[in-house]
Amino acid sequence: MKWSQTLIPTLKESPSEAEIDSHKLMIRAGLIRRITAGAYAYLPLGTLVLNKVIDIVREEMNRAGAIEVFLPALQPLDLLEESGRLNIFGDDLITFKDRHGKTTALGPTHEEIITDIVRNEINSYRQLPITLYQIQTKFRDETRPRFGVLRSKEFIMKDAYSFDVAYEGLNKSYKSMYDAYCRIFDRCGLDYIVVEADSGAMGGDVSHEFMVPSPVGEDVLIRCMKCGYSANRERAEAAPIPREDHATLQAPKEVLTPDKHTIQEVSNFLKVQSNQMVKTMIFISNGQPVAVLLRGDHEVNETKLAKALGQDAIALADHSTIENVTGARVGFAGPMGLKIKIIADQAVTVLCNFVTGANKSDTHLLNVNNERDFKIDRIADIRYVTKGDKCPKCNAEIDISQGIEIGHVFKLGTKYSDALKAKFLDTNGKEKSMIMGCYGIGVNRIIASLIERSHDENGIIWPLSLAPYKVIIIPVNANDAATMEVANHIYDDLTNIAGIEVLLDDRDQRPGVKFKDADLIGIPIKIVIGKKYTETKELEIKLRKSGETFLAPPEQIQSKIKHLFDMLSKP
Repeated sequence: MKWSQTLIPTLKESPSEAEIDSHKLMIRAGLIRRITAGAYAYLPLGTLVLNKVIDIVREEMNRAGAIEVFLPALQPLDLLEESGRLNIFGDDLITFKDRHGKTTALGPTHEEIITDIVRNEINSYRQLPITLYQIQTKFRDETRPRFGVLRSKEFIMKDAYSFDVAYEGLNKSYKSMYDAYCRIFDRCGLDYIVVEADSGAMGGDVSHEFMVPSPVGEDVLIRCMKCGYSANRERAEAAPIPREDHATLQAPKEVLTPDKHTIQEVSNFLKVQSNQMVKTMIFISNGQPVAVLLRGDHEVNETKLAKALGQDAIALADHSTIENVTGARVGFAGPMGLKIKIIADQAVTVLCNFVTGANKSDTHLLNVNNERDFKIDRIADIRYVTKGDKCPKCNAEIDISQGIEIGHVFKLGTKYSDALKAKFLDTNGKEKSMIMGCYGIGVNRIIASLIERSHDENGIIWPLSLAPYKVIIIPVNANDAATMEVANHIYDDLTNIAGIEVLLDDRDQRPGVKFKDADLIGIPIKIVIGKKYTETKELEIKLRKSGETFLAPPEQIQSKIKHLFDMLSKP
């Protein structure tokens, strides 16, 4: 392609709305343009990269035995109601009424649609196992779209769904997709890790996230650098905290703490460390209030708490309920004297002489102790892991960092097949629910994540596999007939004979502009036709990533470029 014949609107400055490097560079390099909040148009360079990602995903899905389908973006609400997820999506769901007054949703995901198709088309074990996948646009009404294509209202996903007759089959399907994901991300040149994850609204018991470590990531990664344990923040566990040295139990003592509601306020007022305090939170579980105890410096993990209580979801009690249960204003709750079920995190059970609310307004208690002063009904892991916690596998120090989620695989089990009655007849003619798995990849996120990890002050640095063009030819003087003759000859030789994707910068621009644009858009190999060629009849070949420079006469360019391809393709 010749630059003059395509659309590559590069920008010298970053747009004001762009917050992170990938967002800035995707706009500056002319890959995308914002149309409205959370929606982007892909320009020619962006479309080339997007299609390369899609091609890799499609090739590896097909290689893994998955079968491609294409499902509608429009979804009837009755399927979401049937699965029980209509309220779970809540305000994230984008809906509209058609001319007949029927409310329809723009698909946030496609579990219900694919399950509906399979339940109508498959009814025998002889038709299983099967894995179906699609590459499709999804829609979610994000409260705050940000970071360009990393968090948008409209995004492209590859999602696959496996259907098996038994859990042994699901394990095989899951492993097949897991391995395919590793091949996809390897081919895309991504530096990624795989972590244990919580299934969230998707359901199921087992899931893994594929994460790209990045300080701009919105997911928190918990890793042990010694044994390799890794999990996301929702799922991560910590080694049990050992009990404190046996201290003499002190008598409880009331202290006035006027208008001191928060852990930080009470900590400062009483000059007590927050890790020597216990906060009492009142939640509603199955319609009944439950007291939840955590160490003052810990945060409740509502996902873990809901599972510990055997619920799909739980919620904090309202102020009226809290006051009725504790007899005090919000901010002064404590476990002593409560008449409701108490569930405590393990870290609470090893404290001695700690501070709690007194269930009396403007009052706290010193020297409170478990067992002597109150009884815990259940002990469970119900908190987020924090700095200073130890690995649950080897007890080494854990590392907490941020990452970008690019893929997620789930063992769904029968969550959707039970709800939507996707049944099959087994070898004995008995009706059973299909065993399902679900596997998603954020196609747009692959591009942004790669740029976050692979750029410098001059622009993007593409791997060969995703580069919109593998080679850019830069004739320094586009008005010189001899220079352009050589440029066009090399261009024809590489594109028509060698089949290499080449961009010829035939613009009548200053050399500095051409060089800066070439670095900005990140083409891996640059061929310069300038002063060096005039003097020695050798072309200058420069690698974008390393900055290495090579020389070769025009007749050797093709073999030299292929040699460099081999070099750049090695891990």
